[in-house]
Amino acid sequence: MSIDTGDGPLLISGLRVDYSHASLSKADTLADPMAQFGKWLQEAISAEVPEPNAMSLATVNAAGRPSSRIVLIKNFDATGITWFTNYTSRKGEELAQNPYAALLFHWVELQREVRIEGKVERISDAENDAYFATRPLRSRLGAIASAQSQPVANRAVLEANFAEAEKTFGEHPPRPKNWGGYKLVPDTVEFWQGRRSRLHDRILYQLDADGNWQRQRLQP
Repeated sequence: MSIDTGDGPLLISGLRVDYSHASLSKADTLADPMAQFGKWLQEAISAEVPEPNAMSLATVNAAGRPSSRIVLIKNFDATGITWFTNYTSRKGEELAQNPYAALLFHWVELQREVRIEGKVERISDAENDAYFATRPLRSRLGAIASAQSQPVANRAVLEANFAEAEKTFGEHPPRPKNWGGYKLVPDTVEFWQGRRSRLHDRILYQLDADGNWQRQRLQP
């Protein structure tokens, strides 16, 4: 397929970059994948990569049909990665049906990806309340006004809902009970570094039956 750029057709199949930014070996990585993730995330932030906290979240419904969307990581530690959303959204409903998910970070300027898979669990109400209180006021009101993923007649209805929430709650909107955080507890983590000639570096971590992380190199 080609795209007309105004200067003639551009073949999509001809778009390619020969990656040469860096390399990655097992010896370069830390024993704990979440510590390694933290190192790479900090490097992405330091490199001023646009929205380094953006990640693709893939979920699967009860029928085995996948869906994905971009969300923002809000916290991470040795136990997993946390984000916040509406529990009754499509992703919330799918996680209720199948509590396993996959995350993907793509820092294209560094020619890096991190893939993280595992079981997802809700975090506590206390953690939800604490984070909700730190959000900008209009974001808190938006969480009340929007029934995420549900049909709406038009933009005017959404804005009217927001105005009503603003009138009702002012500067102190409460956290909706259907809004909160999820944590993905990883059992598989892969670090991908682009290399020349498509001979990319891939280091895979997998959690074994004893709860220890095992590392191995994968072919590209």
